[in-house]
Formats: sequence, C-alpha cells, structure tokens
Amino acid sequence: MEYVLATGNAHKVGEIMKSVVLLGSSVRFLSATDFGGMPEVEEVGATLEENARLKARALWEKLGGKRAVCADDTGLFVDALGGAPGIRTARYAGTGLAKDNIEKLLWALEGVPAAMRTAQFRCVLLTLDESGCENVFTGVFAGKIAEKAAGCGGFGYDPVFVPNGYSQSVAELPEDLKNRISHRALAVKALCRYSEAARR
Repeated sequence: MEYVLATGNAHKVGEIMKSVVLLGSSVRFLSATDFGGMPEVEEVGATLEENARLKARALWEKLGGKRAVCADDTGLFVDALGGAPGIRTARYAGTGLAKDNIEKLLWALEGVPAAMRTAQFRCVLLTLDESGCENVFTGVFAGKIAEKAAGCGGFGYDPVFVPNGYSQSVAELPEDLKNRISHRALAVKALCRYSEAARR
C-alpha cells in the first residue's frame, strides 16, 4: 500500500517515514512535494479529524482520485488550559513560529504546579483510497508541560513536553525513541497494521 502525505511540513513527513522504517512495515509514504505540493487548505474544522479530512480531500481531488492519500492533524491539549491550544496548536501564538507558541504556552501556565501541568498530544491520520473510501487512525501521547524548554531535537512543542515515564523533554530523547512512542508513531502503527491486514 502506498499513500501520498497531504502536508507541506517536512518534519511530519520525516517522522512518519522513520516510524514506518522502525516498524518494518511494507507500507510506503510519498510526499505531496513529489506531486507538485499541497494545495492551499484553510483549516476551519472544529476537530482534528475535520481538519485532516479537509487536507486529505484537497490533495485527493488534486490528484484526480488516482492515488491513495493520508493527512495528519495533530494537537496539544493541556488540561489546566481547558484543552488549549488544541486544534490551534500550530497557530497558538498567531505567528506560526514554534518559539512563540512555546513562549505563550509557558506564560499561560506560569505558577501552575507540576501536578496540574498534565497534557497530551493527539494525532489523527485520515486516509482516502482511490475510490474515496475513508479510514481514521489515532494516537495519544500523554505527559506534562515542563516549566522551561530543554533540548534541541524534534520540533514544535517538543522542548517543553515531558512524556509520562520520562524525566526528559521529547527534544532531549533519542530520535528513534520518539519515532516509536509518540502520538504520530502510534497513529502510523495503527494505519500500517490496518493496511497490511487489508492486503492479505
């Protein structure tokens, strides 16, 4: 099975492909850049799934339904902030810059004790096959928000997200480990298992 990834985010493409390699899966992912890039999509959905559907449908239509596509939408949900930034995770500070998003998040949580800084990343992968049939796969990565950023690996909020069972931020963890345990890795694993089973 082969999917074209409906994203222009090179970090996402890299993480997904590395997770597949670590899984030893036969499922292949291609970048939308190999097909002229992603069409512009306004992410106006009320949920991660709705936004993933908008992106998948836009690319599927651009490719004329001749390729199976897969879209990712991910959010960071912080309990003390009522689930924010949620579906606005990438646009939380309004600049699109990770450092600004992190700064705003740490400011919003200033004074919140460690026990109440619980959070989770959620990832939705939505696929459309050549006939337009849809499937949805999810992954959840639980942890807490640190009081300050640490580490230089990963991207996005990785420097301030400490997974349950670990004392380091995701940005401090080995890349292969992140690509096994993250929300995106778990969603990719579910997608690969489904795709491989469907081919038997």
